[in-house]
Amino acid sequence: MAQKPSIPKGTRDFSPAEMARRNYIFDTIRDVFRLFGFHQIETPAMENLSTLMGKYGEEGDKLLFKILNSGNYLASVDPSLLDETCVNRLTTQIAEKGLRYDLTVPFARFVVQHRNDIQFPFRRFQIQPVWRADRPQKGRYREFYQCDADVVGSDSLLNEVELLQLIDEVFSRLGIRIAIKLNNRKVLAGIAELIGEPDKMIDITVAIDKIDKIGIEKVNEELADRGLSSEAIAALQPILEIGGTVAERLDRLESLLQPSEIGTLGVAELRTVVNATLALGLKAELDLDVSLARGLNYYTGTIIEVKALDYAIGSITGGGRYDNLTGVFGMPDVSGVGISFGADRIYDVLNELDLYPAELGTAARVMFVNFGDAEAARSLAVIKQLRAAGISCELYPESAKLKKQMAYANNAGIPFVAIIGDKELASGMVTLKNMAEGTQADLTVEALVEALA
Repeated sequence: MAQKPSIPKGTRDFSPAEMARRNYIFDTIRDVFRLFGFHQIETPAMENLSTLMGKYGEEGDKLLFKILNSGNYLASVDPSLLDETCVNRLTTQIAEKGLRYDLTVPFARFVVQHRNDIQFPFRRFQIQPVWRADRPQKGRYREFYQCDADVVGSDSLLNEVELLQLIDEVFSRLGIRIAIKLNNRKVLAGIAELIGEPDKMIDITVAIDKIDKIGIEKVNEELADRGLSSEAIAALQPILEIGGTVAERLDRLESLLQPSEIGTLGVAELRTVVNATLALGLKAELDLDVSLARGLNYYTGTIIEVKALDYAIGSITGGGRYDNLTGVFGMPDVSGVGISFGADRIYDVLNELDLYPAELGTAARVMFVNFGDAEAARSLAVIKQLRAAGISCELYPESAKLKKQMAYANNAGIPFVAIIGDKELASGMVTLKNMAEGTQADLTVEALVEALA
């Protein structure tokens, strides 16, 4: 007996009902992106590894899916490399491409490659899948969709304010209560200076970014493993434990980081974004979290992360300011800021909280019963009129027993069944049956359109 087929771990199939729910998410996000003046682009699923490597930090590079070169990919490889325990040199010779890890680095490549065709500041959005060779677990997949919005070519902090308003609008439409957490990489750099470890900022940010996942004690252990002194780790604790309102924490941070020029600048940027956002009003909770680091190395300013309040899951949206990303592709001094909605985690939250609209479905609105050639021909003519009016409908393809056709409509969740038999052919009417209520009525085609619209 043939083995039952399967799919790779960390990937999923989606049924028609599940796709209706996912498309509800994508359509909601896409509508808000357009409302805020963003323009859609797409980039290839694969990029050259030279584009991807070195942009996500050491841990990110390990999670890149590499694609073997076509043909005999071992033909030009030095045989001695096949015996080495370290595969890095071998990988560079047998794999020149990789699946994209996120949408931001490919976007930076797009901006540089098409710089002469772009009007700056450029407001772009992108909704496509990405891939990470991560360990699959709840809320974490190897293939998942990101929905990104970025503004490049502008240093203005008003862009951050706009993106926070955009986030608020999306989750308000989806009905998900959220907390938006903010920090600034300049604040983190200032903290590294303050505790006497300015050269270990990356080590600090990678570690403290895991506080919510592994707790402060494990984070301190990791900091020690990364070479931070016990004095530096001790000096870090009161900073990570700053409490009070957002305004009080900003004041406390400003006082603590006064000796650090970059840290002071980071606090000033945070204060500008927070005050402007609160002045406009926000349905979401706005929080300042000095442990928020978002380990991606390309962030240089504001950092944004969104958590659902009513369901325990990881970040469902994140982003931040990046000033140097296009520079690695030969186009320096182009600042950008962007956010990314994690559609798959949002999908899980909506499923768990049952927040989808009641009318959301995948079925046609009406199915026409098939009694034979003449009846089918008349049904198709009526169906054409209904579709012209924007009403989804279908004709059962075979002239099967009525019980079988009705069972099909019921199991498919089709709310109405239209019947054209001998009586209807003679009268020019259509019998419409409401499947939920069990009622039916004889209607003209015009009345049918009005009833189903």
